[in-house]
Amino acid sequence: MHFIDETTIEVIAGDGGNGCVSFRREKYVPLGGPNGGDGGSGGDVILRVDEGLSTLLDVRYRRRFKSGRGNHGLGKQMNGAGGDDCIVRVPQGTMVFDADSNEAIADLDDAGSEWIAAKGGRGGLGNMHFATATNQAPREATLGTKGESRKLRLELKLLADVGLVGLPNAGKSTLISAVSNARPKVADYPFTTKVPSLGLVRMDEGSSFVMADIPGLIEGAHQGAGMGIQFLRHIERTRVLLHLIDLNDPAHPDPVESWRGIRHELESYRADMAERPEIVVLTKMDLPDVVAIHDDAISALKAAGAGEIYSVSAATREGIAPLLHAVNAKLATQNTNQEG
Repeated sequence: MHFIDETTIEVIAGDGGNGCVSFRREKYVPLGGPNGGDGGSGGDVILRVDEGLSTLLDVRYRRRFKSGRGNHGLGKQMNGAGGDDCIVRVPQGTMVFDADSNEAIADLDDAGSEWIAAKGGRGGLGNMHFATATNQAPREATLGTKGESRKLRLELKLLADVGLVGLPNAGKSTLISAVSNARPKVADYPFTTKVPSLGLVRMDEGSSFVMADIPGLIEGAHQGAGMGIQFLRHIERTRVLLHLIDLNDPAHPDPVESWRGIRHELESYRADMAERPEIVVLTKMDLPDVVAIHDDAISALKAAGAGEIYSVSAATREGIAPLLHAVNAKLATQNTNQEG
């Protein structure tokens, strides 16, 4: 399944029904009073979070959403029925922007939350509302108002506790495959990961967390280079970053330069990304060439300002357990601080 994370839709709310001009018609009552009913209100277009959805795929293929119009009022003080609402189901974490101004207007971040994207028109008033002592047979009623319509851009940001970042081919897909239920494509060439993928990591003590494999970043990613800015947005909501570095990458032999390069892209995208808790992960420790330069790489990264550093091999699972426990502990500390 393709991961659809952005699309533009048109929402059109229903028009209100018109009020009715009508008079009582009873035997022996030739001058019956006004009894025209009101028009029904138009239906709303409502965006509602559906926890069973993980992409905007369904929305993308429909694009136009319209609710029902209100029925016109009738005689005998019968009001018109309201139009049916149109419910647009979206994944949790959907951001809504005005397609013309690009203004952010809604953030559907909570399970079960909903937002009225287009309000239905009001129903018109029937002539029974316009009777007065001097005008007992009004032939006046009002028309229903038009429903709102607008174009919206929907943007989905992955909701994950931990985000894997690093240069292309740093081992992110292999790591998430080894520690979670995610099965991204793994191959020895850049940009294996074309779309972000989520995996659930279950810990022995009964706790769990969600990990996101983000496509490899390159220089200029914050300006759209490589896989571009569309995937940087998925890192915004992760609480911990695992910064993977491949010590066996011939194109980037200097681990400090690799580390600083990715951090520069993150900070250029959003300044506060530099404050996000980070764990540096040196990958592919099953390779003799990596083992040979491992200690020097750690010393250089520490001198450059890197914090926690773990070394792992997803192939042999060396170092995996200590890394996951460190991540879980960091998430638990954040939860405690938020509750306090």
